[in-house]
Amino acid sequence: MLSIPLEQVCYIIDQARIYDADDEITHVEEEEVSLPEDDDDIEMLHESEDDPIYHQLAGAIDQLNEDEQIDIITLAWIGRGDFTGADWAEARSQVASTRNRQMPGYLLGMPQLGDLLEEGLAAIGKSCHDLEDD
Repeated sequence: MLSIPLEQVCYIIDQARIYDADDEITHVEEEEVSLPEDDDDIEMLHESEDDPIYHQLAGAIDQLNEDEQIDIITLAWIGRGDFTGADWAEARSQVASTRNRQMPGYLLGMPQLGDLLEEGLAAIGKSCHDLEDD
């Protein structure tokens, strides 16, 4: 079913969770900032271009071959409820027909990507815990 090794999916999940956690910090409401001098610090957090986790995660996604990229998006779509695990072939076909060359940016734009991927894995009967059992 998966053309991407489970180890790679789990690595992307781990990195996505780190990125998501870091990204949550950037969503500080303006009224929560009490001092004007803090504004510069908050603004720096918004710059993903300088974020090493962003680059590491984007690089990992970008280095996947086409089939693996299709799989990772299919998992995300299943994880967010667009399809079920039983709809794998249909979901994968849909992803393949709408595939975008900007895969890292597309995926990194999905809130809670790590959770979506994990839920997608669970829907097809896989888990990163399977790696620990080996």
